[in-house]
Amino acid sequence: MFVGDSLSLNQWESLVCMIHQSASNAKTSFVKKDGLTTVTFDGYAVSVSLYRTPYLVDIVRESVGRVLKLDSIQAGDTWKQMDLLIFNSWHWWTHKGNSQGWDYMSEGTKLYKDMDRLTAFYKGLSTWASWVDLNIDPSKTKVFFQGISPTHYTGKEWNSQSKNCYGELEPLSGSTYPAGAPAAAAIVNQVLSKIRKPVYLLDITTLSQLRKDAHPSTYGEDHNGMDCSHWCLPGLPDTWNQLLYAALVMGT
Repeated sequence: MFVGDSLSLNQWESLVCMIHQSASNAKTSFVKKDGLTTVTFDGYAVSVSLYRTPYLVDIVRESVGRVLKLDSIQAGDTWKQMDLLIFNSWHWWTHKGNSQGWDYMSEGTKLYKDMDRLTAFYKGLSTWASWVDLNIDPSKTKVFFQGISPTHYTGKEWNSQSKNCYGELEPLSGSTYPAGAPAAAAIVNQVLSKIRKPVYLLDITTLSQLRKDAHPSTYGEDHNGMDCSHWCLPGLPDTWNQLLYAALVMGT
């Protein structure tokens, strides 16, 4: 089961397509209900699910509006008893204005109109880490966290005059990204270092930073609605899943 935001959707779609290509004659069933989408490959006893929760922690509608509860995960019952969980979050924490998914944040009895987004991410991810420690049996469930998926909205990050990913048709050469790792990657490493249960980082950040050519808007039109966040399929998420497969085969 993939648990997270639209980048989890990217990886889930990729894996479903890759499995279907390998088992093209298999009958499949598709079920979508209450935020959970599942494709089952009948005859193989394999189901691949996606649970959409952009922040991992809860959003609750209260009298003041939509409240992002940094210290609460009530949806986690759906995640229990899975053989494999791949979590992801960060992309939507940065959004503001009309694309922001909440009106207030809360921690305990305190209500906030806003706070530093990295601080909020740390608090929310720490709540998720506590959930894993409390609810996961490592003998039954393997847990991965998908590393931070980068964006390409600022050409100077890769020493280019480009405004964004539009028209970028070649990956960067080399093995390092000029701008370095996103700040959120340090938060992920910090939280994972404190968790007691085994959680394996699927570290896709640097290899994805080099793929400024792999976004949908690279091949579309240059306009205000540029998507230099998500990824084309087939494409980069297939590589993420190849790494996931390698980690499973190696017994990570």
